[in-house]
Amino acid sequence: MDAARDDHLPEPFRSWFAGRGWAPRAHQLELLAKAREGRSTLLIAPTGAGKTLAGFLPSLVELSERPRARNSVRPPGIHTLYISPLKALAVDVARNLERPADEMALPIRIETRTGDTPASRRQRQRRDPPDILLTTPEQIALLLASADAEHLFGDLRRIVLDELHALAGSKRGDLLSLGLARLRCLAPQAQTVGLSATVADPETLRRWLVPQAGDGAMGDVVIAEAGAAPDLSMLDSVAQVPWAGHTARHSLKEIYALIEANTTTLVFVNTRMQAELLFQELWRINDANLPIALHHGSLDVSQRRRVEAAMGEGRLKAVVCTSSLDLGIDWGAVDLVINVGAPKGSSRLMQRIGRANHRLDEPSRAVLVPANRFEVLECRAALEAVRAGAQDSAVERSGALDVLAQHVLGMACAGPFASDELYAEVTSAEPYAGLLRTDFDDVVAFVATGGYALRAYERFARIRKMKDGRWRVTNPMVAQQYRLNVGTIVEATMLKVRLASAKSRYGGRVLGEVEEYFAEQLSPGDTFVFAGEVLEFLSIVEDEVRATRTSASEPKVPSYEGGKFPLSTFLASRVRALLAEPDRWSSLPGQVHEWLDLQKLRSRLPGRADLLVETFPRGGRHYLVAYPFEGRLAHQTLGMLLTRRLDRARLRPLGFMANDYALAIYGISDMSRAIQQGRLDLDELFDADMLGDDLEDWLAESSLMKRTFRKCAVIAGLIERRFPGKEKNSRQVTMSTDLVYDVLRRHEPGHVLLRAARQDAATGLLDIRRLSDMLTRIRGRIDHVALPRVSPLAVPVMLEIGREMVAGEAHEALLAEAEDELVREAMDGADVSWDGAGGDRRG
Repeated sequence: MDAARDDHLPEPFRSWFAGRGWAPRAHQLELLAKAREGRSTLLIAPTGAGKTLAGFLPSLVELSERPRARNSVRPPGIHTLYISPLKALAVDVARNLERPADEMALPIRIETRTGDTPASRRQRQRRDPPDILLTTPEQIALLLASADAEHLFGDLRRIVLDELHALAGSKRGDLLSLGLARLRCLAPQAQTVGLSATVADPETLRRWLVPQAGDGAMGDVVIAEAGAAPDLSMLDSVAQVPWAGHTARHSLKEIYALIEANTTTLVFVNTRMQAELLFQELWRINDANLPIALHHGSLDVSQRRRVEAAMGEGRLKAVVCTSSLDLGIDWGAVDLVINVGAPKGSSRLMQRIGRANHRLDEPSRAVLVPANRFEVLECRAALEAVRAGAQDSAVERSGALDVLAQHVLGMACAGPFASDELYAEVTSAEPYAGLLRTDFDDVVAFVATGGYALRAYERFARIRKMKDGRWRVTNPMVAQQYRLNVGTIVEATMLKVRLASAKSRYGGRVLGEVEEYFAEQLSPGDTFVFAGEVLEFLSIVEDEVRATRTSASEPKVPSYEGGKFPLSTFLASRVRALLAEPDRWSSLPGQVHEWLDLQKLRSRLPGRADLLVETFPRGGRHYLVAYPFEGRLAHQTLGMLLTRRLDRARLRPLGFMANDYALAIYGISDMSRAIQQGRLDLDELFDADMLGDDLEDWLAESSLMKRTFRKCAVIAGLIERRFPGKEKNSRQVTMSTDLVYDVLRRHEPGHVLLRAARQDAATGLLDIRRLSDMLTRIRGRIDHVALPRVSPLAVPVMLEIGREMVAGEAHEALLAEAEDELVREAMDGADVSWDGAGGDRRG
């Protein structure tokens, strides 16, 4: 330890560390020294390295040394603002921070403020701010949109941004960056500390920490010493690895055995639907009655808090969870992480692995459980990437215009603003550093009138220009509606699930929420899994689903929008590399190795930079299967565009199916013959010019742009989700936004929100840049194989065609039957056994 650095640590902090047999780590002391120098700093530290304490240590030291003001006219404002991407993380950090503060008897008040905080406490916090406030980006936006923001934040000395990498590059990050820009105006003396365990691009995050002025200014960086390398493995199931599906039911007994053999296990899945299903399946075989809990974002907050408390107290054997627990909850007792399904990105996997152990000098243990054969390849590529310390690169994007519109309105709610001043402030935020003045003025004009095509409607006029040239809200109701609708997370309309009593069928406790569109598909008597219970649907009453417990064995499973992660570009390239190098297949399970060997025998394998395209007949239809390995979003866009081109070529396509790895198009005409006869040129079919007029024509016809516009309109405040005393349902919002969309397309095609929707579609739903890079890469490198029957590699995507995603034994039986038939065709005549290790084929 550097003695000079140690001098920065005063009593009683030295005694507190010594009393626990600890020594402050070098990066903790270095961050303290940076604070003394007035430097904003990014700390990159592995889980278990005391990252959170390092972020707060300067604040705790300063607050312990701050003289208490006597006879002050008003209490001092907030000293330190901690901003977290998760409510649970803020609550957990507050609990862990209070312990050293209490043990050292520091005169510090620490409080949280999230959407779950009671209104009475939130009001009191404005009158009498705590020294340290732990909160979320949405709460910051709300606080900054009030007239007392200067009182709250004028004394601010430090902003701590936890898990910064999880916010940067998203619309929530855009909202936070704009809030940081305003905080720096209110408190120019404040330093910013960024905390992150996994960073692919430190320079971008360093720019977040300081105002931008076109010079690329960056905060300092402190990199902590690496901890013990994680202990990673992939489950080599004794059962048959399914060809398709996402439940990993074939490995259920092995997952249960891992839980039983360890003290505490976090079982991660990628979607809430998978969490509900896996939790039910584990309880079905839970003969030892192990305490296993469920945690995801749609459960009632009281249930989530009970699970978190039980986990912290060591009373649970396992928790089945989603990304709701991805980030830094400090549970030292967790000794194993199981990731069910493919991780979709090495950085996400590293984040989840870090939830185990929380001790720097001991390895975190994690086991990956692939749900199907392609996921075996993805899991292997992810393990190799993590062991090499390689991470996913961030997607390049600029700040969203709909988020900027929300911020502009929020600043008007706080008080009158001048356009020149606000533009300078906004462009000091990293995501908006390149914002053109014309775009900014267009956003302000949109907030003021709704845009040229809507300016005749008074309801769209939310701010107006005063004689002094400053903008202010048109009336107090605008500010009230802003407060009700702030935020960038636009979820499907949710209905509460109330457990009705057996006698009256009313008045039971609320279990959580399901999406409205799922509930509308249910009829009285239908059953579904939720909150770890099997429920029978009774009715929908206002904003509630009424249900009772049932012993039914084949329930439906609630489904949630936006639950699937895209396969990262980085990981996709590693999967292609693994496929292209047979010498590396020895690390794969025998049955998967056999699958790839047979593919090589029957057809060919995709090259690292090539595109394999197979064509073959089956069941009176003709198929074209391509293997881009670019993720479901890019493949869906590609499928939509290719079917248009095939239709123009009079090859009569009927439809397509895409997964993360492959794309299958099926139709009436023989595509193998069309290629052989020269009527179909694959280089022309996959030409990048499809991203021009073809894309625009398809977008004009599709409902995708309307859905994207709907979310932008809600974020920008054009359409309010909530009014005082009532809330619009999804049908009302859809009708409103669809009408506005049609008007704007016809009369103002350059409208701010149409531009925002196109930007969203290009970077999100359509993955245009990724698709463009892929089409450029494969130019002149398409490897076509005409086959007499389906290939082994094509079986997984073929199983997806026409399949309804309704879980249960009936579905599993149908899937197994279809799998048997397809696999026998693909393996017909082979010298090897098609079912590898044997056993249950269900996935």
